[in-house]
Amino acid sequence: MLLSCRLSYILATLTKKHEVDNVIRDTIDKVLVLRFGRQSDISCLQLDDILAKSSQEVSKFATVALVDVDSEEIKVYVKYFDITMIPSTIFFFNAHHMKMDTGTPDHTKWVGIFQRKQDFVDVVEVLFRGAMKGKLIVDCPLPPERIPKFKLLFKDL
Repeated sequence: MLLSCRLSYILATLTKKHEVDNVIRDTIDKVLVLRFGRQSDISCLQLDDILAKSSQEVSKFATVALVDVDSEEIKVYVKYFDITMIPSTIFFFNAHHMKMDTGTPDHTKWVGIFQRKQDFVDVVEVLFRGAMKGKLIVDCPLPPERIPKFKLLFKDL
């Protein structure tokens, strides 16, 4: 619980739709990193630790915020971004949704945790450099063994 409180202090936690709308709209010339998850989930806490430790290092080109998936107002984003597994991390640049080819079927978000702090820094840096060149999708800089793999199940097709 102490870890959760400490990370909430370092990283902003968004619980209202207008807070998410505002941070997406108002983050200019930086990558916006939104971690969708719960403060009570151990995987989310592990990712939050990496994000908090990295936030100062990436502060010149990225802003990091946590989004509480249990908040009623946030459900619209959970549905829109198809957040079915937590933690899921979504990236934006100048209000544009940034995508990353990780070799998995879903390029819209990072599902799972980063294994190391440097992995997160490398991903955000590649997203920033790509965005500055006008790209909306970039190739993941991490080797395949450090990218979480999940099988996608489609229902109601």
